Order: sequence, then C-alpha cells, then structure tokens
Amino acid sequence: MSELLKQTKTMPECSNTLAPARLHHIGFVVRRIADAVPGFVSSLEMTWDGEIFHDPTQTVRVTFLRHKSREEPMIELVEPASPQSRVYGFLKRGGGLHHVCYEADSLKSQLETVLSAGAIMVLEPTPAVAFSGRKIAWICTREKLLVEYLQRKAAGTPVE
Repeated sequence: MSELLKQTKTMPECSNTLAPARLHHIGFVVRRIADAVPGFVSSLEMTWDGEIFHDPTQTVRVTFLRHKSREEPMIELVEPASPQSRVYGFLKRGGGLHHVCYEADSLKSQLETVLSAGAIMVLEPTPAVAFSGRKIAWICTREKLLVEYLQRKAAGTPVE
C-alpha cells in the first residue's frame, strides 16, 4: 500500500458541521463572450440566459452557462473588460481554462484550511457583482491551481 494511501486512510474524521465545499463553476477566459457562447452551448449542450455581468473590481465581464441538470457545475466565460484587466495577459497567451470555483459555507474556515496546506492568497475576500455581493477570494495551490472560493449564503443568514 502506498504511503499516500496509508495517510489517507488514517486521517481523522472531520468534526466540522459545515457542508463540504462544492464545485460551483469552471472559469474559461475568452476574447469575447458573445463569440464564445454559441460554441460552448452547442458542444456541451448547455443553456445561456444571456445575462452578462461587468465587475469593475475584477476588471472582467462574465456570464454563466448551465447544464440541463442544475446540480452540475456551471461554466463561467470570462472576458477582459479592458487591456488593463487582470486576465488580459492570460488571454494574450491563448486564454482557455483559467480556474475552478468552490462554494463554501465559511469562506474564513475554507481559507484557513487551504492556506495552512501551503496555498497562497491571490485576492482577499471581496464582494462580487455576479454573485449579488457574496464574497469571493482567490488562492493558488502549491500545485499551481488557481481556485476561487465563493461564500455560500444559506437562506436567512448574513454573509460573513
């Protein structure tokens, strides 16, 4: 049995009552949302409501494509809002798959966990236009995976 498998089997049970982080969407950087939508919709059999959000803090425009099953993660198309956009350099190198986003009950707890595992903070928690002001935070894992965390908001509870 490999050492990793041994370690995995002997990990203590989590006494945390929070729901595990859930894959919310996969971010894909494109030159123009309007040009990219038809290909994604037809090739992945997704739906699009036509709504595009401009987020001046993130310096992007985004839209979400949904699977027919609402339980499946969405695809987020991300378009630089200007040549000064945070994702413009990524687009100039070809764009494409950019990040994964997980929705978490507690942004604070989730960030503490991933930072203690060696991730680095890319962007501190900040409200996001596309999520009605719910906070998002960005980290980069040791494995160089860019991860966005989205605060899950339970009905009737304030966002931390």
